[in-house]
Amino acid sequence: MDDRDLHYSDAERPKKRARSSPPPGPPYASASTAHATSSNGSSNGHTLPPLSLSILGVEPLDEFIREVADFVYEMLRTRPSGPGAVEVEAKIGVLRDKMSGQRVQLPVLVETILMPNALDSRFESNMSPMQHKHFNTLLNGLQTQRAATGTPIAHTHLRLVDSFYTPDSGARERIRVTRDEKTNTVTACVRKVRLGDLNVYSPKRAADWRISVSMEIPVPPPIGTATHTRRKDRMSYAHEEFVIDLTQVTSSANGKSEVLHELEVELARPEYLLATAAKRGDPSVPEPERAAFDELIRAFVNNARILVRNAGDGWQ
Repeated sequence: MDDRDLHYSDAERPKKRARSSPPPGPPYASASTAHATSSNGSSNGHTLPPLSLSILGVEPLDEFIREVADFVYEMLRTRPSGPGAVEVEAKIGVLRDKMSGQRVQLPVLVETILMPNALDSRFESNMSPMQHKHFNTLLNGLQTQRAATGTPIAHTHLRLVDSFYTPDSGARERIRVTRDEKTNTVTACVRKVRLGDLNVYSPKRAADWRISVSMEIPVPPPIGTATHTRRKDRMSYAHEEFVIDLTQVTSSANGKSEVLHELEVELARPEYLLATAAKRGDPSVPEPERAAFDELIRAFVNNARILVRNAGDGWQ
C-alpha cells in the first residue's frame, strides 16, 4: 500500500486537543459511571489523554487534496517536451448548464470534484463590480493584517494590455503579446497551451472553481494585425508560494467592448512546483522533500477554498 494513502506526514498532522471525561471504565459504561459527569456536562476534574486520530493513530490523507495533487502531477508528467513555463491556477466562477444557462444543480451536499466532461456545462469566471470591490477590500485588509503579524503579503497594481494573433502555423492556440500599458514594453510573447481542467462544484457557496494546468511557450513576435485585445487592470497579491490576481478586464473585438471581473490564485514559482513534483514519493529523499509537492497543492487548494467561501452573491 502507498503510505500516502494511509496518513499525513508528521508535519501535516493536526494537533490533538485535550478532553475531559469521567474516569475510564469498561467499554460499555454502566449507568453509575455515566452519572459521574455532572448535570451541566462537566467531568468532575478528570482528564483523559487526547483522542487518537484514528484506531491506527494516524489521520487518513484527504482524498480531495490527493485527487487534485494527482491531477496536477499527471499534467506535469505528460506535458509536451520543449521550452515553456508551467502555469497552475484556480479561477473562481460558476458552473452553468449549457442549455439553460443556470448554475448546475447536483445531488451532493458538499464541495465535489467533477469528472472531466461528465456534464454539458461551461465555466464562467465573471463576477459583478460589487463582488470585485468586496474582494478588493478583503485582500487589502488581509495585507494590512499580515503586515503586523504573520507572513507579509506583497501588493502590486498592474496595468497590462494583451493583443492576440492567429499563428501562421495554423495552431489552435493564439499568440498573446502582453505589454505594460504605461511604458508599452513587451513583458511576454507566448502561445498558451491548455493541458487540462478540473472543475469543483461547491453547492454550499455562491461560487464554484476551476483548476487549470497550462504551458506558456515563448514564440517570436507575430506579424500582422491583432484579432482582439484585452486591457487588464490588475491588483496582484503575493503570499509565500502563491499569487492572487483580482482583475478588471476590458475586452475589445470587432468594434465591441466588454468589461469582465475575474479572480484567480496561481502558483508563483513553476520551477519550484516542478522540483517538488520530481521528488514526489521518492523513497531515496527525506520525508519532507517527498511530501513537499502534496503540501504545496494542499496550500493551493486551501487558498482557493478561502476565496470561494468568502464569495457572496454577485456572480454574473
